[in-house]
Amino acid sequence: MSTLTEVESVVIRFSGDSGDGIQLTGTQFSSTSAMMGNDITTFPNYPAEIRAPKGTVAGVSGFQINFGSREIFTPGDEADMLVAFNPAALKVNLKDLKKGGTILLDEDAFTASKIAKAGYEQNPLHSGELDGYQLISVPMDSQTAAALKEIDLDNKSKKRCKNFYALGMTYLFLP
Repeated sequence: MSTLTEVESVVIRFSGDSGDGIQLTGTQFSSTSAMMGNDITTFPNYPAEIRAPKGTVAGVSGFQINFGSREIFTPGDEADMLVAFNPAALKVNLKDLKKGGTILLDEDAFTASKIAKAGYEQNPLHSGELDGYQLISVPMDSQTAAALKEIDLDNKSKKRCKNFYALGMTYLFLP
């Protein structure tokens, strides 16, 4: 049996490649949070480079939400939860996650080539770098594809649904 802990506010950062639907996902989370009666402040963060190569740290897009039962004035400093869609998103944003914070990531994106493209020398899932955080590693790409197996969509469109799959898990695993 799990216990619930009431907190005044929570900061969540969604992060991935530009084009992963990060801004849409953050906006949807914000709208839902506001409809539930929470106060919110958001901070959309666009890539440093226009058309940066996919999977590189220069192409990382983010959306941070600070929401809670009290009046919220800023988007927050450190995140309580990071939703990372790829290794580059993890690399760029890990420094802004509170120690002990929650990381929800797409383990399907942690291939050798994507890890190297993000500038890691070894897989951060196995290097010990994430020790001290609550890690929720989920094969989002494959689970999204499996969930949509019977739906008449092309594979590219099915891949685009991953952000809303992650959004549902974010609601489930809120810190």
